[in-house]
Parts: sequence; C-alpha cells; structure tokens
Amino acid sequence: MDWTAPIDAYCERLDAGFWAEPVNAVTNAAFLIAALFAFRDWRASGQGDPATFLLAVIVAVVGVGSFLFHTFATRWAALADVLPIALFINIYFCLALRRLVGLSWPLAVFGTLLFLGASYALGPLFGRLAGSSGGYVPALGAIFGVAATLWLMRRPGAGMLAVTGMAFLLSLVFRTADMPACEAFPPGTHFVWHCLNALVLFLLIRLLIRAKSHEGAPAAAPAGNARDTP
Repeated sequence: MDWTAPIDAYCERLDAGFWAEPVNAVTNAAFLIAALFAFRDWRASGQGDPATFLLAVIVAVVGVGSFLFHTFATRWAALADVLPIALFINIYFCLALRRLVGLSWPLAVFGTLLFLGASYALGPLFGRLAGSSGGYVPALGAIFGVAATLWLMRRPGAGMLAVTGMAFLLSLVFRTADMPACEAFPPGTHFVWHCLNALVLFLLIRLLIRAKSHEGAPAAAPAGNARDTP
C-alpha cells in the first residue's frame, strides 16, 4: 500500500496542494479550543482524574490529526485522522458504562469489547445506510443508548447526554451533506462537522467530570438521623 497516495474526499479540495482545503484545515482549531475548555473544567474540578485528562488530550490530538489529513490528504494522514477518534469513542464508552451507568470495571470493559465487535461487524451495513458517515453510526447509537439507559435507571446525565446526541446527529448531517451540497456551496459543509463535533466532545468530557464530582460527594444524611461528629 502506498501511504503517500493522495486522497480527494471532500468538496473543498480541488487539487493536491497543502492549503487546498483552507476552511476544513483551519476549523480544526475548534478541537484545540474544546480540549482547552475541557482541561479548564478538569483543573477546576480539583479531581486530578487521569481518565478525563486523557480524553482532553485525545481531543487535541484529534484536531492535529484532522489538520494533517485536510492538508497532506494522504493515506498516512487519514490514519492520523481516524485513529484518535476511534480511541476517544471506545475509551469514552468504557468510562460511560463505568461512571454513568454504574457497571463494574470488568463489565464495562466487556461491554466495550462487544461494542467494538458489533461496530466492526455492522460497518458495511452502516456504510450503505449513512454513506461516508457510516463509521460514526455506532457512536451515535451508543450516545442515545446510554442516555436511554440512564433515563430508565433514573440516574443523572440522561438529559445532557441526549442533547449531546442531538448535536452529534446534526454534525453528522453536515458531514454527510458535504459532497451532495458541493455544487450549490463550493466550500462544502464538512467544516460545520468540525465545529459541532468539537462541541460534542467537550460536552461528553464535561459530563464525565460532573459524574466524577457527584461520585466523590458525600451522601446527605436522612432528615432526623444526622449526627454531629466530634
């Protein structure tokens, strides 16, 4: 395989030049901004939680990888684009099962492996249904699936996760519309995917930070049973 072979997959790109996708390239700054805001929330929480810190770092790497792909536009750059995203999706899913749903670590890891296997097995079907955005359908389903589970279990976070899922769905609409809308709008719509997806990643991390805060908070004593401690 020629890892330096050029890839022309977006409306904005008209040649193989480095800056042939200026809007798509520059809007990757949204991921860096999202990572900075996530880091700010992480630091303000005072938790020192390595998992959410790692997710914030991965969001920054997503921005760098996507920038490389929208400038170099080669196979190796495509790998730099998709690997950090896949890493974020699967790490986040495992943490969501653990911290939001409340599963044990073994069950959370097992559930993540099942999710990963199902995503791979159903990939061709999702590709036929959603075209170039088919690879993100499992992540969308996971967001709404976990949100529904939280709602049924009456656990916190269901509403925020559902709203985040709607934002992710909207971002996928713009990602999928890039080539179909090309003739009417030459810059394409992929850059909107960058901006909305950066927002989604930030909201997902914020939800985990809040869940960690609630996890560490002491439970309120029942009325009439509270006792003074020496």
